[in-house]
Amino acid sequence: MKKLTLENFVEFVLILTITMVLVLIGNCINTVTDKNPDTFVSVLDGLPGLLILFGIALAGLCVSRYTPKIPSIIWITLFGVLLAMPYNTLTGPFVAEQVNKIGLLPAATPVLAYAGVSIGKDWVEFKKIGWKGILISVLVMIGTYLGSALIAQAILTAQGII
Repeated sequence: MKKLTLENFVEFVLILTITMVLVLIGNCINTVTDKNPDTFVSVLDGLPGLLILFGIALAGLCVSRYTPKIPSIIWITLFGVLLAMPYNTLTGPFVAEQVNKIGLLPAATPVLAYAGVSIGKDWVEFKKIGWKGILISVLVMIGTYLGSALIAQAILTAQGII
């Protein structure tokens, strides 16, 4: 079992802080370019929601160090659901209202960038797979993208949004 050390905790806080700053900036830019003044979310307006997400993620990462068979994403999801569920009258409405100010796209962008950097670090290992492995990987990525786009198109068309 991995124990939570001060070094791990500082690493978690540093990574989450960098991500939080990027999400705050991206969220502000996203709402400015929306061209709807009613949906603008300033950095200070988005800060409470991101601090809530920061706390949930940090708690999930810390607890997962003591439960190695349960991944941190399970803990983060569990804490988020418990804090934001409508039946939780203590925190539910506040958490939902504050986190609702954060857009999905600005929140996903730093995570996807981090995933890209992680893949880039293993590029030498990736090249050892050979051209067939690379071709399969590219086809899987294209298929996943096209599949997601087709599903989104069908759902948005069925709802009359587009």
